[in-house]
Amino acid sequence: MQQAPVTKPHEREDDNDEIDLMGLLGTLIDHKWLIAGVTGVFMAAGVAYALLATPVYQANALIQVEPKKNDPLGFSDVSSLLGKESPSATEIELIKSRKNIGATIDNLQLDIEVEPNYFPIIGSFIARRFKADAENKIADPMLGMSSYAWGGEKIKIATLELPRDQLGKNLTLISGKDGSFTLVDEDDNLVTAGKVGEAIENSEIKILVEELVANPGTTFSVVRYPRLTSILTYQRNLDVIERGKESGMIALALESTEPEKAIQILDEIARLYVMQNIDRTSAEAAQSLGFLRDQLPQVRRDLEKSEDALNAFQIRSKSIDISLEAKAILDQIVALDTSISTLKLQQAEMDRKFTPQHPAYRALMGQLAELTNKQKRLANQVQGLPTTQQELLSLTRDVKVSTEIYTQLLNKSQELDVMRAGAIGNVRLIDSADVDLRAPIKPKKTLIVLIATILGAFIATASVLFRKALNRGVENPDDIENLGLPVYATIPFSSLQKAEDDKSPKGRGTRVTPLLASSHPTDLAVESLRSLRTSLHFAMLEAENNRLMISGPSPRVGKSFVSANLAAVVAQSGQRVLLVDVDMRKGYIHKMFGIPADNGLSDILAKRCTLETATHKADIDNLYVIGRGQIPPNPSELLMHKNFTDFLEYVSENYDLVILDTPPFLAVTDASIVGRQSGTNLIVTRFELNSAREIELTMRRFAQSGIHLKGAIFNGIERRASAKYGYGAYGYYNYEYKSDNA
Repeated sequence: MQQAPVTKPHEREDDNDEIDLMGLLGTLIDHKWLIAGVTGVFMAAGVAYALLATPVYQANALIQVEPKKNDPLGFSDVSSLLGKESPSATEIELIKSRKNIGATIDNLQLDIEVEPNYFPIIGSFIARRFKADAENKIADPMLGMSSYAWGGEKIKIATLELPRDQLGKNLTLISGKDGSFTLVDEDDNLVTAGKVGEAIENSEIKILVEELVANPGTTFSVVRYPRLTSILTYQRNLDVIERGKESGMIALALESTEPEKAIQILDEIARLYVMQNIDRTSAEAAQSLGFLRDQLPQVRRDLEKSEDALNAFQIRSKSIDISLEAKAILDQIVALDTSISTLKLQQAEMDRKFTPQHPAYRALMGQLAELTNKQKRLANQVQGLPTTQQELLSLTRDVKVSTEIYTQLLNKSQELDVMRAGAIGNVRLIDSADVDLRAPIKPKKTLIVLIATILGAFIATASVLFRKALNRGVENPDDIENLGLPVYATIPFSSLQKAEDDKSPKGRGTRVTPLLASSHPTDLAVESLRSLRTSLHFAMLEAENNRLMISGPSPRVGKSFVSANLAAVVAQSGQRVLLVDVDMRKGYIHKMFGIPADNGLSDILAKRCTLETATHKADIDNLYVIGRGQIPPNPSELLMHKNFTDFLEYVSENYDLVILDTPPFLAVTDASIVGRQSGTNLIVTRFELNSAREIELTMRRFAQSGIHLKGAIFNGIERRASAKYGYGAYGYYNYEYKSDNA
């Protein structure tokens, strides 16, 4: 009996990690062509997308935001105490504001989108490569498909007003002859019709098509979006960032498949933003000028009143001069009063712009409180002067303070008047919008092809490993022997048998194919059967009879292939062999040997024919075959009848070996009936088909039926890099086998 090599338990445990890692690597090597094929398909798809995808360009512009100069009333001086802020932080939001973007959409009519309908996948690619040799030249329709645009088409819709329920919906404009067109909705209902250059207006729709160059029948997709939807779309698409921290340089970028349109949009956004900044600066100057002009008359009256009071005192006191001490105090008081008055003017203006909690407002109030405290200290010094000097000092102070304030307000008023007339704002356009037409930013062809290739390799590898994980079929004969069932032979795939089976146009067994043992006696599968023949010779010496039952756990394990070719190699050794097809349900051994389906085992058991009539001599010497016969309604009952026992006893006496090919053991009960009367019972298991659990269940069913299962035949072995078992001991590493073996 052929025994599998014994592996010590500790040796098997030591190899577990290596088997797992090498098994995974071997599985990938076994399916290398599948992985390469899937990867190649993904790579080809990536290349196709990179070539066919519409290129996306990026328009760029650059704006400089200068820090604001001190405003007319000196607010910047106060704000500077709180720390420096980025001059562009607010301006970025102003650029992307609904006011700025909305005005751009209105001026350029960006809420109207019109696109030609191209042939799927390749139409846009073909249209982009059309080169017109004359103005308004358009490509001829390919294959008569005039509804698609093939290159050179132009359309411009100047006006499109639709009912509210039609906004955002896809309409179709169909080009007609002589500049005519029709507009239909999503349900192909007519919306309107007209001619190029003629405005159409009714109670629900207004449209003016200024230009239309296309073949008659060409269709265009027309969508009028709600204004807010268009604003939000361009706010998302517009990229506005500051180049460098606190640099004041703001970069604008916009992506589009139409570079000229992107340039036009960016230029309009920048122009409107600069104009808004100038208008804002001019408005601030005008507002401050108005405030100062309101204050000037009151300050003028205060000055005149102070001068009159001082003159009256000097006349009354006969021109008393101020002492040197009082003069020094006077200069300090005038400076403080002037500063305090200026701060109070700023406070009055700031009350209209900020809340008391604003940092700039609080800083100003802090300055005002500090100057007021100094003013109080000087007032205490004045109390120490003579009464006459105190009065003269007070009157002189009022005159000088009023004069300083009045002069300052006049100067500020003149400055604001000039600023309002020639306001230029604090932003300017450095670089107008432009696009590099030679370098579209999308698609990134190299990256797309690389990602597609990696994705394809990943999906293929994952699929192979996932299928491997789901496949619980036995791949190693050691796994069968670990269940306690000896493996008598391992039979590799036979590419020669596979080729013979493929010649049949209607599938396996529909015509006579020569037995592998006779047509290709040197095939490795036949050599394995010869090894099985030798093992069986010694295994059957102690058997009760010369009957060999061959079954299997499930269909398609190759038991009929094994039975027929084993019978042939045994017969070639000089023994008289009878091969009986006991599978009276689906047996096809009669097709393998080209004998009639009638007059077989079922007919013998039913007494419809004699044994001599049902027995056929094969082309191989000493080999005789009995087919299944007509398909009976009760095959199990026929096998349990005494006629089957008498049949087996008779053939056992007249042949050296009787091989009984039975149905799958787990499918029907026929094999258990035959096994009770057979001296030797074997099952055929298939590489990667039968799981260890299925084989174990078959062994348990044999034991429950009181049948001694001698061993197993491991059929259909493929030489795999992932399989630990091989044929190295027999020197067959240079062969690669693959066959159906059934």
